[in-house]
Amino acid sequence: MDRLPTTTILPDTFQGVRDDITGQMGLIWRLAKAPLIVPLLKLAVAVCLVMSLMLFVERVYMGIVIVLVKLFGRKPEKRYKWEPMRDDVELGHSAFPMVLVQIPMYNEKEVYQLSIGAACGLSWPSDRIIIQVLDDSTDPAIKALVELECQRWASKGINIKYEIRDNRNGYKAGALKEGMKHSYVKMCDYVAIFDADFQPDPDFLWRAVPFLFHNPEIALVQARWKFVNADECLMTRMQEMSLGYHFTVEQEVGSSTYAFFGFNGTAGVWRISALNEAGGWKDRTTVEDMDLAVRASLKGWKFVYIGDLQVKNELPSTLKAFRYQQHRWSCGPANLFRKMVMEIITNTKVSLWKKFYVIYSFFFVRKIVGHIVTFVFYCVVLPATVLVPEVEVPKWGAVYIPSIITLLNAVGTPRSFHLMIFWILFENVMSLHRTRATFIGLLEVGKVNEWVVTEKLGDALKTRPGAKAPRKPRFRFGERVHLLELAVGAYLFFCGCYDLSFGKNRYFIYLFLQSIAFFVVGVGYVGTFIPNF
Repeated sequence: MDRLPTTTILPDTFQGVRDDITGQMGLIWRLAKAPLIVPLLKLAVAVCLVMSLMLFVERVYMGIVIVLVKLFGRKPEKRYKWEPMRDDVELGHSAFPMVLVQIPMYNEKEVYQLSIGAACGLSWPSDRIIIQVLDDSTDPAIKALVELECQRWASKGINIKYEIRDNRNGYKAGALKEGMKHSYVKMCDYVAIFDADFQPDPDFLWRAVPFLFHNPEIALVQARWKFVNADECLMTRMQEMSLGYHFTVEQEVGSSTYAFFGFNGTAGVWRISALNEAGGWKDRTTVEDMDLAVRASLKGWKFVYIGDLQVKNELPSTLKAFRYQQHRWSCGPANLFRKMVMEIITNTKVSLWKKFYVIYSFFFVRKIVGHIVTFVFYCVVLPATVLVPEVEVPKWGAVYIPSIITLLNAVGTPRSFHLMIFWILFENVMSLHRTRATFIGLLEVGKVNEWVVTEKLGDALKTRPGAKAPRKPRFRFGERVHLLELAVGAYLFFCGCYDLSFGKNRYFIYLFLQSIAFFVVGVGYVGTFIPNF
């Protein structure tokens, strides 16, 4: 008997197996679609629409408030007493409050000279200021450099203290807490805090301290961040857009309405008595700054935000650093909400409206709902409706509301309005990690207390104004492939192809663009080869 060639048998065999599997999957899909998938997807759409409305109302509310604040000129100097500090004829410099300046740092080789130099350059009576460098560095060479820099400034007559400890317990919160235990701190009235990449202008204290000095009810004065490397690449421009809204709108609204907002952890001045009354620094979450702010607010203290007082600093310019930062900024607030919600509810020192604002607006909508709805709705549920045409999303939920929210976000950085499409796509990608981090914080599992110090390159800070920062090679394909982004990108691409081939052609352009964004971030390219616009 003639032997049949394998080339004619195997393809038919595999074809039959493939058709059989495809048929079985199709049958399962049809059987489960009507009784299970359609109702669940309708429920998911309804929940997402409710969350979208919550976010929309919050954005519109803040938009109205910020317009009224600008319209009626409700500047901090008009809401609170502010007078420039002057020498007393009889008392001289002793009339000035004693100010402690803390600079926590950890292996900050690239920027330690900049931050220490800027702090030592602050204009304030020399006998009424103490610079405290809290060095948690684990690299002996860097510790030696930081100590030498402190000695150099001390030789110039600056009252600077170099403090170290034998462990890193509590990370930044632990370092700040340890720094407050030194005997000379008891002489101080206020403490200004600057991270290692922050460079305050010489007149910073002259502009911030009078709010605390003349208004005993104020606990915190917060300045705005000014990003010196915002033009380095597309990723830093998109970060500037997100943080621009935070400072221009969120912080201003909180300060103007309820005298409360989240302390940004740096570029702020605290009244030490308020800090101590609130319980001092705690390391129970990765957002020790927000933790302290909420506790101080529950004691009845007020905060003031000064939008035109800006402090130069550096944005993360590598995807790895940005991802770690966003994990901390998303996981920490959710975890803090879990720990403090009942304490806020049962508090008797603040009004019911302020408690509602802190729980609903500050925590629930901005720190939890905002992250979840961005990813679940626009990257999971909306694409899924393409595969299930029985479920439709109303146009107001799919187009109008997200468009208005996006336009309101552009208020913070009008110069980047032309980058709005890139910003939307990038924010949707990052919402994957923010959502994951939010659930980790809420459930208190996994890397809930993971603290990775944001990498600071320092190159943009050292470059003269107008010059391009020297670029370093930051990409190796094998090290930066992120499977989560690639998987979501593949899902979106499949939904886009289905919509184009078999669907109603509703979202295929968005799905293709969003899938590309996930693929690009998935292989670690953002902020490396993409130039600035």
